[in-house]
Amino acid sequence: MKRGELRIYLGAAPGVGKTFAMLDEARRRGARGTDVVVGLVETHGRVETGRLLEGLEEVPRRAFEHRGVRVTELDVDAVLARRPQVAVVDELAHTNAPGSRHEKRWQDVEELLEAGITVLSTVNVQHLESLNDVVEAITGVRQQETVPDEVVRRAEQIELADITPQALRRRLAHGNVYSADKVDAALGNYFRTGNLTALRELALLWLADQVDVALRRYRAERRITDTWEARERVVAAITGGAESETLIRRARRIAARAGAELQVVHVLRGDGLTGASPANLARARKVTDDVGASFHTVVGDDVPEALLDFARAADATQLVVGTSRRSRWARVAEEGIGATIVQRSGTIDVHMVTHAEAGRRRSRRPARNPLSRVRQAWGWALAFALPSAVTGVSTLLGDFELSTDVVGYFLATVVVALVGGIAPSLAAALLAGGMLNFFFTEPTHSLAVSRPETLVTVLAMIGAALMVAVVVDRAARLAERAARARTEAALLASYARTVLTHPDPLPRLLEKLVENFGLSSAALLERAGDSWRIAASIGTRPCGRPGDADVDVEITADVHLALRRPGGRPLPADDRTVLEAAAGQALVALRQQRMAVEAAEAQRQADASRLRTALLSAVGHDLRTPLASIKASVSSLRIPGLELSEQDTAELLAGVEESADRLADLVDNLLDSSRLATGAIVPQLRPVGYDQAVAGALAGLDGREKVVVDTDESLPAVLADVGLLERVIANVVQNALKYGGDGVAVRASAHAARVELRVVDHGPGLPEDTAESVFAPFERGGEPGDTGPPGVGLGLSVAQGFMQAMDGTIQAEDTPGGGLTIVLSLPVAAEG
Repeated sequence: MKRGELRIYLGAAPGVGKTFAMLDEARRRGARGTDVVVGLVETHGRVETGRLLEGLEEVPRRAFEHRGVRVTELDVDAVLARRPQVAVVDELAHTNAPGSRHEKRWQDVEELLEAGITVLSTVNVQHLESLNDVVEAITGVRQQETVPDEVVRRAEQIELADITPQALRRRLAHGNVYSADKVDAALGNYFRTGNLTALRELALLWLADQVDVALRRYRAERRITDTWEARERVVAAITGGAESETLIRRARRIAARAGAELQVVHVLRGDGLTGASPANLARARKVTDDVGASFHTVVGDDVPEALLDFARAADATQLVVGTSRRSRWARVAEEGIGATIVQRSGTIDVHMVTHAEAGRRRSRRPARNPLSRVRQAWGWALAFALPSAVTGVSTLLGDFELSTDVVGYFLATVVVALVGGIAPSLAAALLAGGMLNFFFTEPTHSLAVSRPETLVTVLAMIGAALMVAVVVDRAARLAERAARARTEAALLASYARTVLTHPDPLPRLLEKLVENFGLSSAALLERAGDSWRIAASIGTRPCGRPGDADVDVEITADVHLALRRPGGRPLPADDRTVLEAAAGQALVALRQQRMAVEAAEAQRQADASRLRTALLSAVGHDLRTPLASIKASVSSLRIPGLELSEQDTAELLAGVEESADRLADLVDNLLDSSRLATGAIVPQLRPVGYDQAVAGALAGLDGREKVVVDTDESLPAVLADVGLLERVIANVVQNALKYGGDGVAVRASAHAARVELRVVDHGPGLPEDTAESVFAPFERGGEPGDTGPPGVGLGLSVAQGFMQAMDGTIQAEDTPGGGLTIVLSLPVAAEG
């Protein structure tokens, strides 16, 4: 039976219109004569979705009892018995109630597909298994219902139901997604603009990746190897030599002109013995990161073929390689990598980039013997002992054929090659050949070679010794390099982790260097004019100048890493590569430390300057105004002979009281700001209910009759200081009454491990991009130049300081429909 097709409507979040689009498609297919039934659709009370169900045949759901609760799920058997051409099944990631046919709804859908029924379904990006942890990091909510990515990838069609975050929030505010009692909590929690933007980007990127996968699958199925220029991709091939940085920058310019992405690739030979310098590769990686490209390493003995395979797999349209470093005579014998790539590239454009290293051979230092001294000593001992032993055995027994003697000498030579390498094996081969000629070939006891077979035998033994010894040598070098690479990788990862995660990384990094390399001291030196100063050090007697160090690593012209070793022993040259990388990490840690200090100091000075300016302005206006009013009223009351009516006297006294209250509020806020600035506030945290705190805050507040309170007593208690929390709520509500006009609402809702209190007004709101500045000291709402209601602009600043002291947050958001919403968030108090 032909398998049915799966069509999925993918959305970034609930409410984007997945179900609407799915039902619209079902109605279109039904109008064309297709047999369509609705297996299961959740309308969630949405009127428009319910209207789309009208006229569509619905298969009754399967109803059953679970723990005393009546639940309904998709009736797979009923749909199979009905056998429609198309079945509509909503919410693919849904988990079925216990007792259902399958654990997951996508398994129900799989059974329908196997029966040849085409299925229309929906899924949100947060329910994809591979993105579950990413969505949790963004939204703070872990999705319990997930669907394997492979199930969605197998769909014949995936259609994105897309809508902007602003439009979705308006749809929520109008009640088109959730009921009115859930709108505020939804807008302030999962459906924040930033969350929706990130989820939308996830959906777009995931779908774009699936399009790319589908294209590659199509090309693979039809064995299409030619490059399709769907979009420009540039690959730069580097050797890891000194020219690599030039090549990467040149490739970046080529990619930029073409509007293409850039990938840098380095081919590592399969034997691992002829690789580039780790320091050069580290610099190439850094340049790659700096130009915004990606770095890749592939393994292959045929370098041109490995590069072209990578380029074709990446669907590259252009390949950038450097001109050959080989001399002209060497290119006569072998064309070189670049020329070979040009011949095999096919439809890929190849750029040959010239550089200063062209035609210049790399200098090679003599290779060190990879075998240990013990093995070399045993090799030399066996080189003399084994041929002598074979000679002695053959002489004593005396009845061996010459061929047996030859085999014995061959075996001795191979054993020596396996143990001691090239030099001992050559010595063993020469000694064995000489003994064979002297003792066992005519004329005996003479070094004269009378038979050519003897010379051939000696040369064969030398050849066998060389071949075995070369294999042993290469294997030992490979093992040594692999072990060293593992050690270097572990050390570099440890240094990077220290710089990224340790609170004081520089001393800890130097301490690790001292431990790892057996140093007596390590110091990071900075040039200060004509002298040097120690920026950080560890160990005994750290160097004060680079010239005093046993090992001096120059990071920049003005920054050096100076190391001392016990007894002044030299550092092995191979260790210097790791030290250079570690020195770079030390410089990064030093700069981060300096930048943090400078940024903190600059911020402190800027805050202090701004506060001084604002305080002078406040003193010049907000203190003088009420004082002038008090003085005028009191002066009028004290004028001799002035007859005032009781009403006039009461108005003057009321003015004095109002101005005194303004002064008291101002002084309280100034004192609170001072306490916050000096860190003198130590909150006494204990479980507090928002309903209790709101009642206390509104008790002495003017205009409290205009505030609508909706705080459920069943909400979890938060961990807070009662006095500070009441002061915060009072300041925020007073601000809302002052700027937001009538109709202030106070609502509370729980979200994950926190409880939020939202103070909502429907006033003029804030100008664009000023949500953060509203909490700055002496900042007041309104448009520039608008004096607004009286006040010094410290209320929300004090509220923010108090919330931070209680490990809480305070944020400003636009109220849907106009106005400002202040959100207070505190952690839930632990039970017991």
